[in-house]
Amino acid sequence: MSENTIGKKSLNWVDKRFPVIDLFERHLSKYYSPSNINIWYLFGFLLLIVLVMQILTGLWLMMNYTNTAEGAFSSIEYIMRDVDYGWLIRYMHAGGASAFFALIYLHMFRGMMYGSYQKPRELIWVGGWFVYVLLCAEGFTGYVLPWGQMSFWAAQVIISLVGSIPFFGEDLAIWIRGDYIVSGITLSRLFAFHVVLLPILIIAVVFFHILALHEIGSNNPDGIDVKKHTDQDGVPLDAKPFFPYDISHDFYALGVFLLIFCTVIFFFPEGGGYIIEYVNYEPANPLSTPAHIVPSWYYTPFYAMLRAIDFPLFGLTAKFLGFVVMAAGIAIFAALPWLDRSPVKSIKYKGIFSKVFLAGFVISFFVLAYLGSVPPTETKNMLAKVFTFLYFAYFLLMPFYTRFEKCKPVPERVGDAA
Repeated sequence: MSENTIGKKSLNWVDKRFPVIDLFERHLSKYYSPSNINIWYLFGFLLLIVLVMQILTGLWLMMNYTNTAEGAFSSIEYIMRDVDYGWLIRYMHAGGASAFFALIYLHMFRGMMYGSYQKPRELIWVGGWFVYVLLCAEGFTGYVLPWGQMSFWAAQVIISLVGSIPFFGEDLAIWIRGDYIVSGITLSRLFAFHVVLLPILIIAVVFFHILALHEIGSNNPDGIDVKKHTDQDGVPLDAKPFFPYDISHDFYALGVFLLIFCTVIFFFPEGGGYIIEYVNYEPANPLSTPAHIVPSWYYTPFYAMLRAIDFPLFGLTAKFLGFVVMAAGIAIFAALPWLDRSPVKSIKYKGIFSKVFLAGFVISFFVLAYLGSVPPTETKNMLAKVFTFLYFAYFLLMPFYTRFEKCKPVPERVGDAA
């Protein structure tokens, strides 16, 4: 019996018990994506690659990490100095966290530009938003684990925000800390969240996100429904199989990404203090507060919003109001499908107001990111208030400017748009 026949019989045996061929066809060779997708559609694939890399490098780091207040910092030093290629794995994991956030911000911005949250893709968008929220929690818990100065004091600041919630906030903060102060018990709890609970949730929600996407189909830069025009076999005329056409573009993007990523890892592993803060090379000291406590760069826009609210209101403390505004800055993305009343999806065909407000959102995001990374002053706090207002204006005024602005007609077919 030839090897070909044995292989075919083995595949058929497996396929009858687990539909490998059907899965391959449904999600790859017979999953049709629009023929006009561009570079903005590459970041989803890269996010999957980084997720796998973070899981593998995190698993390897966990083998040599000690999750106690006495041993955490020294175990990081041990990994960096004595474990074979430990320095590389640690830099990959730390750099991968920054890469993860950079890619997810680009991925979200693409969805905002092309209206990928509009009907019938609301659940796809909300699922992606859940991934982002979980990633924020994963990033925070991972940031604490090195137990350096910035790790310790960042945990102190963030958990104290929870304590500002009226009535039950202090009890909740004690539950998160596991103690009345940030201590080794806190580190142990956050370690459990970081390596068990949050990765499981992220993988589950990513799985849902991909399944929902493949059920509804991908959006495209023109916002055209490619399923409207099909051939006699039901294949969309303006689409192509994901495998091998789109996957070849994805692997090309992977090569470019790895070139940039490896350059950073080997030549700029601390990223100028943005990937790994220099002060975090000092062990945690509860008796010595750093001159300027700042979170990782990917949280700085929301940290600037938190600091911008420096006044009490209606009997609520400034700290609690700042916490509410910071949380709202993250939560409001989930409401986009119901805020946008535009009859078209893509920014290419929306009116001038949508373009101006989106540009204002991008500018405010970058300005807030800068303001959140530098020591506060009276002028900078005033600027933070102004740009926090512009940030929320994009969302809260969307039901009005998208409804009344004049849009361009959307082409019926992809070829007509070209």
